[in-house]
Amino acid sequence: MDLVAVLGGLGVGLIVGLTGVGGGSLMTPLLIGVFKLNPAVAIGTDLWFAAITKSGGSLAHWRMGHVDKQILLRLLTGSVPAAIATIVLMHFTGITKGWASTLTFSLGIALLLTAVTVAYRKVWLQVGLKLEKWLPETVKPTLTVAAGALLGVLVSLSSIGAGAIGATLILLLYPRVPTQRLVGTDIAHAVPLTLVAGIGHASLGHVEWGLLASLLVGSLPGIWLGAKLTRALPDKLVRALLCVSLVTAGLKVIN
Repeated sequence: MDLVAVLGGLGVGLIVGLTGVGGGSLMTPLLIGVFKLNPAVAIGTDLWFAAITKSGGSLAHWRMGHVDKQILLRLLTGSVPAAIATIVLMHFTGITKGWASTLTFSLGIALLLTAVTVAYRKVWLQVGLKLEKWLPETVKPTLTVAAGALLGVLVSLSSIGAGAIGATLILLLYPRVPTQRLVGTDIAHAVPLTLVAGIGHASLGHVEWGLLASLLVGSLPGIWLGAKLTRALPDKLVRALLCVSLVTAGLKVIN
């Protein structure tokens, strides 16, 4: 058991518990920067980390009726085929220098997008309410499938986007969905998407299984502890620190 990996998982789990932001936005940079994994292997390992850690939350939201099945089905209609197509393309081309650059650049962009979604969480609701006046209900199903496809490609390329970015896209298209159903639907969508993408990366040999096990050992108690500490630390402070970390990591990865 890798003690450093256990502590890394604990740290990421703690932040996830405090902020509710998916661990992918922090785990992949950690795997690349601290554990020196190849970007493709870091992404594949993180996809499995996300699928496993979010499965319990997804099940809980299903039991509480916090999942909008119609929105979920539309998202999956776009995301799963897009993820499969992206992985198949990797199989045919192999991880060339061009693909490696694409993976790294996608990771950086996803980190910066996540920082924006976290920083302006309340603004997206207002934007969604304004868009509602211009978007007919008949168009929303198609746009939701398109949003799912975008997430499928982004998650397969970077392991990031199924959480914060996914929730933001749902909020923009369905601003009147209650918060519990927004969160529940987002998590319920993230699990199958990250699992499909994770299986694809595993088929390419992009998963460090031993390291993944150590990270999970630390993350589970970390999430529990973070949830307990949410009352002790100001939300604005935690999110500000998280945004700074995301922007720093994103710029470092791109450069």
